[in-house]
Amino acid sequence: MRTVPLKVGFMPLVDAAPLIIAQEMGFAEEEGLALDLQRAPSWSTLRDWLVLGQLEAAQMLAPIPVAMALGLGGMTTRLDALSILSVNGNVVGVSTDVASKLRAHGFTPDFADAHATGRALSTLSEGLRVGVPFPFSMHAEMLYYWLGALGPAAPQNLDVRTIPPPLMADAIKAGEIDAFCVGEPWGSISVEQGHGELLLPSSAIWQFAPEKVLAVRHDWTEAEPELTGLLMRAIWKAGRWLAEPKRMSTAAEILSWPEYLGVSAEVAERALSGHMVIARNAKAKPVKRMLTFFDGAATFPWKSQAAWIGTQMAARIGLDRDNAARTAETVFRTDLYRKHLAVLDADMPGASSKCEGALSNPTAISSVNGTMILGPDSFFDGEIFDPQVKK
Repeated sequence: MRTVPLKVGFMPLVDAAPLIIAQEMGFAEEEGLALDLQRAPSWSTLRDWLVLGQLEAAQMLAPIPVAMALGLGGMTTRLDALSILSVNGNVVGVSTDVASKLRAHGFTPDFADAHATGRALSTLSEGLRVGVPFPFSMHAEMLYYWLGALGPAAPQNLDVRTIPPPLMADAIKAGEIDAFCVGEPWGSISVEQGHGELLLPSSAIWQFAPEKVLAVRHDWTEAEPELTGLLMRAIWKAGRWLAEPKRMSTAAEILSWPEYLGVSAEVAERALSGHMVIARNAKAKPVKRMLTFFDGAATFPWKSQAAWIGTQMAARIGLDRDNAARTAETVFRTDLYRKHLAVLDADMPGASSKCEGALSNPTAISSVNGTMILGPDSFFDGEIFDPQVKK
């Protein structure tokens, strides 16, 4: 079968799985594509490769296309987020020295309580050096939201530093940072090396946060509508495949290959299975929806999620929040999602926006095929974000 080659960039993270599985398990070939997967050393490099036309598509931090649409970060090329690649999947961790200080203050990590963990961390936040993979990332947005909700001075007291995910464990080991928020497997690698401990999964802050998106240049989407659809369908099929628990071990083995993550399959499987080891020699702790690729409309690019990201950035930087929300919504292409995945009879929400944080239990909603179940999406502090309410 003749296939069309597409260069697609990714970072060595567990949540790159939909791209990797699409190629390795034949879903790209089913759609007539051959994905030439290009591993990037950093998010800035990956963004630049995409913007400069060295890639057709890329795994991307959900806030990057929003930031670019808002004119932030020095690049304004329009990117489209065609679908969500992954929900959740990050961890907050600290060096073993900081973990010891927290315990000395009477704090016992349970990997679930964002209130107690945030308050404990805030007692040490004066000058605390925290590594995040990129300034415009869910890692940074969640960190600011979380600590800001517990005390307005906390985020300003942090020394936030940009460190590529594969170097985060090395930075903890070298004493360059005290804490981190990073995607798996790199938090677990710091634990394996004996230099870090995990405090929280990002799902403890927001239960259903969009993490990575499938990003393309807007001009490429406009010029190549057929290829856009083929790519979206291949990735959607890979996400559906990943949703089957019986396939976790196979997925972890593929992800562990040197050309992808280059870590042990056992460490890669932790995020996939939600069995997280938070300290060396500790028993694994189960985390519901530690990382989600498909269930609960996980692949759907909700405009309300884009609006939340835009609003958070605007509030921190000093932009008009309502304008930022409207601009952000244009980046998440629900129209293309509906158009190109309808061919697969893929179920999708009847609406393109919702109140974020409003669901504390699994909830049935109207969908194209009847009804679908959305999982809990609560924020840790009980806040609800209504994109229709002026900020």
